[in-house]
Amino acid sequence: MQILVFGAGKSATVLIKYLGGVCGEKNWTCTVADQDMNAIQLKIKGFPQLQAAAIQIDDEIARQGLIKAADIVISLLPPSLHFLVAKDCVLFKKNLLTASYLDDQIKSLEKDINEAGILFIGEMGLDPGIDHMSAMQIIDQIKAEGGQITSFKSHCGGLIAPEADNNPWHYKISWNPRNIVTAGKAGAMYKEAGNIVTKPYTQIFQQCAELSIPNVGKLAYYPNRDSLSYIPLYKLASADTFIRTTLRYAEFCKGWEKIVAADFTNDDTIIQTDGLSYQAFFQNQLSKHQVVLDRPELLEQFNYLGLSDPTLINKGQMSSAQLLQNILEDKWRLQNGDQDLIVMLHELEYTKAQKDYRIESALVVKGNNELETAMAKTVGLPLGIAAVLILENKISIKGLHIPIIKAIYEPVLAALIKEGIAFVETKQALS
Repeated sequence: MQILVFGAGKSATVLIKYLGGVCGEKNWTCTVADQDMNAIQLKIKGFPQLQAAAIQIDDEIARQGLIKAADIVISLLPPSLHFLVAKDCVLFKKNLLTASYLDDQIKSLEKDINEAGILFIGEMGLDPGIDHMSAMQIIDQIKAEGGQITSFKSHCGGLIAPEADNNPWHYKISWNPRNIVTAGKAGAMYKEAGNIVTKPYTQIFQQCAELSIPNVGKLAYYPNRDSLSYIPLYKLASADTFIRTTLRYAEFCKGWEKIVAADFTNDDTIIQTDGLSYQAFFQNQLSKHQVVLDRPELLEQFNYLGLSDPTLINKGQMSSAQLLQNILEDKWRLQNGDQDLIVMLHELEYTKAQKDYRIESALVVKGNNELETAMAKTVGLPLGIAAVLILENKISIKGLHIPIIKAIYEPVLAALIKEGIAFVETKQALS
C-alpha cells in the first residue's frame, strides 16, 4: 500500500511518525510531499518506509504523478489548496482525507466523488474532527436509549500547558498563526434557550463566559462562527441550546478584545514599516481607535508584544494583520521543551422517562515537546488512523463525509484510545 501526505508543517509531525511506524509494521510505503525538503527530512528521519518529495503544489505534472501512484491521499495543505488535490483524486479515483472544514469547492465535487466510487472525509482532525466523533457517539447513545437532548455545548481549545505558561497572554502558537489572527472575524451564530443569537466580530471576545475543566481549572470560551449549520448535521433540531466554542485562558480574551477594538487584525490597513518602531505601531493603532488599556494586566500584555519597544520594524509595506502575525509568531513561539495542551468538553442535557440528566465528556491531551505537540497529535492521529482503516477495508463506505456517522467514528475513536486520546465521562441526574 502507498500512502501520500501533502504538507509537512506543524500539524504533520505526529501523523508522519505514526505512519512511519505503521508502514514499518505492514511493509507499506508513504510519501511526504512539501515545498520545504528540510521540513520533510526532519520529520521522516529514522523511518525507512517514508519517502520525501519536494514539490510546488501548483506543479500539475508532479502533483498528479504522486496522486496517481498512491492508494490514499492525506492533505494537510492550507485549506485553499485542497481543491487542487481533490480534483486529481477524483480524476484518478483516489480516497482523500483532510482536517479542514468542507468548503463549497469540495462540496461541488460530491456528485463526481459518488460516481468515482471513492471516499472523501473532511473535518477529520481535532476541531473539526474529534469533536464531531466524540459528540456523535454520545448523541447516538442517548437517542438509542430513548433520550431527547435539550442542550448541547461543545468547547475546544489549543492552550499552553501550565509548566510552559510564562507570558501574560497565557498563550503560545501550536498551529496555523494566520488562523489565530483571523479568529472570530466572521462573527458567530448559535442557539441559546430557544433563541438565535448573532454576535458581530467586535463582541466575540467581550465578557467571555467561564467554565471549569477537571485537572485544568477555569477557562474562558468564545462562540465559534456558525454553530447553527451543525444542528441538522447532528440532528439536534429539538435542542433549545446549541453552541460550539473555543477555549482560552480568561486573560487572553480580555487582551484580544482590545486587539480587535484597535483594528490590529485588519488586512486592508497597509502600513509602511520602514522607519516605524513597534512602539509607534502599537500606540498609533490604540490612539486612532481610542482604545484605552485601563488595567495593569492589559498594559503588561501589550508591553510584552512591543508597546514600549523602540526597535524599528523596517520590513516594508505590510497590512496591520500581517505585522501583528509577524509579532505573534516571534513572541508566542513554542520554546525548546514547551508542552501544549488540548482541552475539549462536551456538555449535554437530556430528558429520558420524564427525568432530566446531564453528561460531561472531557478530553485533556498534553504535548510531548515543542514538535510533538498535543495539537499535532489530535489533528494528525485521526487522519492516520482513518487512512489505515480505509486501506484495511475496515471503513468501507463511499462518498463525501465528515466523521459524524458510526461507520467512521466508532473504529477511529477506539483506535485513538489506544494512542492515549480518551474522554472521561460523567453523568448526573438533575433535580
